[in-house]
Amino acid sequence: MIVLDTWQYFMHRFMHQNKFLYKHIHSLHHRLVVPYAYGALYNHPVEGLLLDTIGGALSFLLSGMSPRASIFFFSFATIKTVDDHCGLWLPGNPFHLFFKNNTAYHDIHHQLYGSKYNFSQPFFVIWDRILGTYMPYSLEKRRGGGFEARPAKEFNGD
Repeated sequence: MIVLDTWQYFMHRFMHQNKFLYKHIHSLHHRLVVPYAYGALYNHPVEGLLLDTIGGALSFLLSGMSPRASIFFFSFATIKTVDDHCGLWLPGNPFHLFFKNNTAYHDIHHQLYGSKYNFSQPFFVIWDRILGTYMPYSLEKRRGGGFEARPAKEFNGD
């Protein structure tokens, strides 16, 4: 998890900071201002290669996990990624209970004001916290039902 998170954070952030990569590669994924489950892996093939394939291979090789363990790990990581993009805060969702990097956290990243924050994926938020790209959020009830993720009131953007 640590290897995959580290790779994903730095490559994802690099794709936002490099204007060429963002414009021609990563912006395809950010066409989804409101993420939805099928959009989790909606990205340019080069992004899929750089973030997912190479990140997965490094995680597999550096961790020494067995092929059987890798099946469970990568299935779990994919399900988690789909859940992070589903746009729903469902009661009792185990991903929301065990991970700070969840649907609301990633939803903030997909908003226009959040595109320079919350790069971490798919498990932990440690790199965002260490490197100053963490944007805390609050969940606010919507009049029509459900919740909306918004930057926390104490966040000042500095």
